[in-house]
Amino acid sequence: MKLGMFMMPLHPPGRNVTHTLQEDREAIILADRLGYSEAYVGEHVTDAAETVTSSMIFLASLIAETRQIMLGTGTINVPNSHPAAIAAQAAMLDHLLQGRFIMGISPGGLMSDAEVFGNLGKNRTEMFVEGINAVLKIWESNPPYNIEGKYWNISVEKTMIPEIGQGFMMKPFQKPHPLIVGTAVAPFSQGVTEMAMRGWQPISANFLMPEWVKTHWPKYVEGRTAVGAVASPKEWRIAKSIFVADDEATARRYALQSDGPYHFYFKQLVRKLVGAGGRGNLFKTDPDMPNEAITPEYVTQRLVIAGTVDSVVEQLLAFREHVGDFGTLLYAGHDWADPVLAKRSMQLMAEQVMPKLNAAIGQEDKRHRELDAHAR
Repeated sequence: MKLGMFMMPLHPPGRNVTHTLQEDREAIILADRLGYSEAYVGEHVTDAAETVTSSMIFLASLIAETRQIMLGTGTINVPNSHPAAIAAQAAMLDHLLQGRFIMGISPGGLMSDAEVFGNLGKNRTEMFVEGINAVLKIWESNPPYNIEGKYWNISVEKTMIPEIGQGFMMKPFQKPHPLIVGTAVAPFSQGVTEMAMRGWQPISANFLMPEWVKTHWPKYVEGRTAVGAVASPKEWRIAKSIFVADDEATARRYALQSDGPYHFYFKQLVRKLVGAGGRGNLFKTDPDMPNEAITPEYVTQRLVIAGTVDSVVEQLLAFREHVGDFGTLLYAGHDWADPVLAKRSMQLMAEQVMPKLNAAIGQEDKRHRELDAHAR
């Protein structure tokens, strides 16, 4: 299993934006040095807690300061931008990163973003599909393009000058295009099946109950099977809020108590997804559970894995047993309320948790192979 990172990121409103942006950059630079395989950064325009307004601009700031880590948009909120702008900027970023780019896309889930861009009340899923189809069409074709849609029309027919290159749009460094991933938040997500049919790969969100995370794999298999392909667990990424400390008391205090950054994160999400977004189902395993019972304390206790190295390994093995095999564990980035503890957690995760976790998985897989051979 590989280790990556996923950052929304969320910081207490009122923190100095210059500082939070530098903190988020430092987290990914550290992840690169510790051997994390990939890192994703989200974007929102109308939120004082989420201070990355463009994931592609943010990733561009890390090109010279990272060496091996793949950098992904987590995600580009497609309805909020013109497809031609997305196509051009993503292609350039792919060249600047020389192939270290993963393109994460979604319809976007923040309603204030939808309002400010004028698509509140519109079918944003429909806009998303039209938008990404247009991006891919631009990349696979040549001018004048002439892409007509319900929301955007794209053409340079009237103004192109082929002999000097005017009208041509850049194609990506990776051929035919960068790997495309999409976040999955809904239980039994049909979007996962649609992604799989198109060769895109899913990221299961870190704010989804394990009972719903495990529903994503069958939907992915369904999509790959529909196009005659074989689904591999290596193609499935799962994000998880994890905190590792040198002692149990510190881990529980920092990650689970009400004055910690993990509790702050879920307090924000509960307010946005349950109070304003009507998505209480994400946090329920019993449909009869009232929304009032979905408190930040309840969600934090259910969704955060915290403890010493050995404790976290045990919890992750239990989580994997519950949801099934998957290829990349994405360590969810949170506010560095205590930078020393936050960095130490990332270090322990890479240098101690993952080697022990993979050794245990290897032993488990070996036992399963032996049992299968014996059964035959």
